[in-house]
Amino acid sequence: MANEDTLNLSDLHTERPSLRDKRAIVTGGTTGIGRAIAVLLASEGVRVFTCGRDEQHLADGLARINEVGQGDGVAVDLARPEGLRRFFSTADAWLGGALDIAVINAAIPAETPMDVEEVELRYQIETDLVSYVLSARESARRMSAGGDIVMIGSMSAVSRGRGSSVYVAAKSGVQGFAAAFRQEMAEKDIKVGLIEPGFTGADFQYPEFPPERQREQINADKMLRAEDIAVATHFMLTQPRRTAVSLMRVETRLKHE
Repeated sequence: MANEDTLNLSDLHTERPSLRDKRAIVTGGTTGIGRAIAVLLASEGVRVFTCGRDEQHLADGLARINEVGQGDGVAVDLARPEGLRRFFSTADAWLGGALDIAVINAAIPAETPMDVEEVELRYQIETDLVSYVLSARESARRMSAGGDIVMIGSMSAVSRGRGSSVYVAAKSGVQGFAAAFRQEMAEKDIKVGLIEPGFTGADFQYPEFPPERQREQINADKMLRAEDIAVATHFMLTQPRRTAVSLMRVETRLKHE
C-alpha cells in the first residue's frame, strides 16, 4: 500500500468555493430553518442580513449569529409591500447594495381555505408565495455573475396531504417558480435552487408538536432538525459554478407519528 504522503488525491473531490466575505440575506432567519441557515452561513464568514416579524426572536437570532460571525437584521412583515421594501432598503444600507447569496425562507402555516376568512387567506398566500417571488426578484436585481438564490420550499408540494391545501398550493407555486426562474437566470450566472424539507422541528410545528415531543421524534429519526436543512443549503452553495443543484428533497428516514 502506498504511503499517504505519496498518494495522488487530486481527483477525489470537486472544487468547493469559499463562502467567506460573501454578502447574504436570509428571510425568516430568526427562528427554525432560517435561523439555522443564517447561523451556519455566518460561521463560514458570510455577512448575513436577516428578518423576522418578532423583535424578540430577531434579537435572539442576531445574538447567536454574532457569536459565530457577523450579522444584522430588521423586524418586518414581508407579506406587506412596505415591509418588503424596508427589508431590502435596510439590507442595502448594511451590505452595500449588492448581494451574493439570497436564502428565501420566510413562511407561515396554512391549512384549508374553508377554515379562515378571506383576509387571513390572502395574507397566507402573500407570505408563502407572493413574498417568495418578490424577494427573488429583488435579490436577483442586486446580484452580478456568481450569485446564488436558494428557496426553502416544502415536501408538502409533493405529498399534497389533506387539510393543508393552501400551504400545498403556495409551495407548489414556489416549486414551479423556482424551476422556471432558474432557467431565466442561468445565462446571467445566477443559480436558483430549491430545497424541499420534510417534517422538520421548529416553532412552525407548535402547538401539535411542542419542544419535548419534537425531541422525541428527532431522536427516533422521525423528524429532521433545522440544522439538517442548513447543511443541505451549505452544500448547494459550495458547488463549482458549472454545477447547479436545482432541487434537493430532505426527508426523514422513518415516518413521523
